[in-house]
Amino acid sequence: MYKLLLPLWLAAWPACALAEVEPSVPLTLPAALTLADRSHPELAAARHDLLAEDGMVRQAGLLPNPSLTMERVDTRRDTRETTIQLSQPLELGGKRAARVQAAQRGREGVAAALVQRRAEVRAETAAAWFAVLAAQEQLRLARQASELALRAATATGRRVVAGKVSPVEETRARVAASTVKLELIKAHGTLVTARAKLASLWGNPSPRFEQVSGEIGVLPELPSLAAQRALLAQAPAVQVARAELEHRQALAKVELSRRMPDVALNIGSKRSEELGRSQAVFGLSVPLPLFDRNQGAVLATARQVDKARDGLTAASARLEAELVTAREEYAAARAQALALQDEILPGAQSAYDAASTGFEYGKFGFLDVLDAQRTLLQAQSHYLTTLADAHRAQAAISRILGAEHE
Repeated sequence: MYKLLLPLWLAAWPACALAEVEPSVPLTLPAALTLADRSHPELAAARHDLLAEDGMVRQAGLLPNPSLTMERVDTRRDTRETTIQLSQPLELGGKRAARVQAAQRGREGVAAALVQRRAEVRAETAAAWFAVLAAQEQLRLARQASELALRAATATGRRVVAGKVSPVEETRARVAASTVKLELIKAHGTLVTARAKLASLWGNPSPRFEQVSGEIGVLPELPSLAAQRALLAQAPAVQVARAELEHRQALAKVELSRRMPDVALNIGSKRSEELGRSQAVFGLSVPLPLFDRNQGAVLATARQVDKARDGLTAASARLEAELVTAREEYAAARAQALALQDEILPGAQSAYDAASTGFEYGKFGFLDVLDAQRTLLQAQSHYLTTLADAHRAQAAISRILGAEHE
């Protein structure tokens, strides 16, 4: 799959990747993913690596250069002999083909690494985008809680003036309002930090967008485990491990081909001033593989092939375990979010409304209102945290399976 997608990514990628400046309008998830795709610094570096591998492939296919030698015997003009000779090495044993294949396999490994890093960047971007969305919701809840606390403090003040409650109740209400205000300040700081982290993924240190636009509560059911396990064979990390194995196998073939000695073809002319004539000179130069038959390099590359094969097996096992873990985390977070949404949040809201109404009519004390408010805020905060955990697990699944399986 990455062999088909890489030309499209590279064609859309500018020759010099600069930091993107996003528009000031609310940022959607697809827009954030596009910005990170185009301008993430590590992706830009990985693309340069891929372009560099093109040079390695080209270099591997070049023929060895010939050499020109001149030899002169005697310095006296009448008796000297001058030999000019051209020597061309001839690679035998399929060295050039093996070298080209190894370079191509190396390029495929870098291409697979680029696909893997892209999947990781997209997962990081999705998680960061949902973190901003959750921080926005936390800030909205904090503002709502601040308004409720201020309203309760005002109502308590009126009741104190009317002589219905003790002034201690008003003090408690003011303290509660101040505490909620601190939570508001904290929520605002969390949002600023989340926005900066998201914008840093496309290299912008000063984000222009004020908010993101999306639904944090949408948590679809995952495909079956069997269906996602079937995709693991094409997962980016598996592709990288497989490309590494193929590269090591190609390098082993290069070392095997070097066991065959190369031949140098020599052709030239020898001029004898004493005889007054020139003679053609032909020859072959063949090294004798008596001691060095490249046996050490052959053994080393064979063991590297074994290591890469074990690495592929380990990557497959690790990804399967990570997939199962991420699925379980998503399922647990989704179940908690649904329970909070359907059961706990409505109950907490109802209890707070009842306590507030009862307090206004003098049926409940302020502590009852404060306790109900605290319970409601905790439930709402827990709901947002659970949603963020679910989206983080979903991003992990996308990272494991690849960007095209989001």
